[in-house]
Amino acid sequence: MEQLPKIVIPEEELIYEYFRSSGPGGQNVNKVTTGVRIRFNIEQSKVFAPEQKQKIRDALRNKINENDELLIENEETRSQSQNKNNAYERLIELITEALEEEKERIPTKVPESSKRKRIEEKKKIGEKKKLRQIKPEDFE
Repeated sequence: MEQLPKIVIPEEELIYEYFRSSGPGGQNVNKVTTGVRIRFNIEQSKVFAPEQKQKIRDALRNKINENDELLIENEETRSQSQNKNNAYERLIELITEALEEEKERIPTKVPESSKRKRIEEKKKIGEKKKLRQIKPEDFE
């Protein structure tokens, strides 16, 4: 499978929002806005071709709002800059996965040995059932 080039989205195409995180941090969590939300407008992006944009929409539809914005949130750490980096990395990771070509499955054939084994098993079961039958000559 061919490797896609590393995707880079320019900063001007991203909108960063900061909010109070619910993660670890004790009382500090109530005072500092460390949570990060990235908004990436798919339609207005100049990085991707129309087919790629549609692929992203299809693959990530549960993370896209009604304004065609891909939303990624991160509030794992107590550091705003670390959360910002984590959110950006997650955005790139999701888009890369969405754009990967799906490998076409090549159907395999059932091996002869498996076919033979299956038929032998069927014959054994048939013999077992045959032995259960009541023959008319048994009553004479």
